[in-house]
Amino acid sequence: MVRPFIDKVVTANDLREGDVVYLTEVNNWSRHLAEAEVLQDEATAKARLAVGSSDVLNIIGAYLADVTPAETGPEPRHFREEFRRTGPSNYFHGKQESAENV
Repeated sequence: MVRPFIDKVVTANDLREGDVVYLTEVNNWSRHLAEAEVLQDEATAKARLAVGSSDVLNIIGAYLADVTPAETGPEPRHFREEFRRTGPSNYFHGKQESAENV
């Protein structure tokens, strides 16, 4: 039985700052999941992952993450991606300083 495709985004870590980033439709990296390009089929997802992975001067560890569409943009389907999106939880720094991530 073939599983239905689950929407995905290309995500990675910024090589210089370590922040989680998402590939946009115009091949830029954004620190905001809402700006990520949502991929709706496997062939496109693999092609976009190849594009993202080739940006070795700016990112590291690109992979596809499952998302669910929402009114405000894609939302993570797994707690790991939610944790990555909002940043470390041990003290307020980086993304944790922003009220939208608390």
